[in-house]
Amino acid sequence: MTDDTLFRLEATIAERLQGDPAASYVAKLHGKGLGKIAQKVGEEATEVVIAALSGDAQELTGEAADLLFHLLVLLGEKGVPLSAVLAELNRREGTSGIVEKQSRSN
Repeated sequence: MTDDTLFRLEATIAERLQGDPAASYVAKLHGKGLGKIAQKVGEEATEVVIAALSGDAQELTGEAADLLFHLLVLLGEKGVPLSAVLAELNRREGTSGIVEKQSRSN
């Protein structure tokens, strides 16, 4: 069984990009440009860290969902499909994180 939740969310985000900013958060954020979208990803990442350190699993779950959402908005803005990110993760599977990171520094 596969869970296509992130792919459905990616499609919803793409659909709403051109919507009315008064009715769509995605359209409103898109209208503010790449800098604001990237800033939101950073803010959400910080909130994930704070929630993780607080020890509250429910808060961490909500913040992780916010981070994934905003990351998908950013990827869409840059024209990077979720499938490309998943393909990269698949490529790295079975490779030590240390080895993989060293391969990128060359």
